[in-house]
Amino acid sequence: MTDFDAYLTYDARLIILRELHKQTDGRLNEVLLTKALDAFGHNRSREWVRTQLRKLVELGAVKVTEIGTVMVAAITRSGVDHVERRAIIEGVARPSPEA
Repeated sequence: MTDFDAYLTYDARLIILRELHKQTDGRLNEVLLTKALDAFGHNRSREWVRTQLRKLVELGAVKVTEIGTVMVAAITRSGVDHVERRAIIEGVARPSPEA
C-alpha cells in the first residue's frame, strides 16, 4: 500500500467513525456508510467498506452485527474518544479541531 493509499484508507475510516458518531444510537449499516463515503469522494465497493469495518473492529473502534447479509456497525467508547480527540487510534486519520 502506498502512502497515499494509506492516507485515503485512514481518512475513510475517520469518516465512518464520524458518521456513526452523528447517529443518535451510534449505528449505521454498510449500505448507508458506503453512500456517506461516496459523498466525501471515496467511491468504494461495499466489500471494501466491509473490510474497513472489520479493521475498525480489530482496532476496537466499532462493533459489528451481521443481520442477514448486511453488516451493521456501532461505534464504541474508544471510537467516540477518537472522534472527540480524547484518544488516538492508530490506523485512523486524526480528526481536525472543530472551529
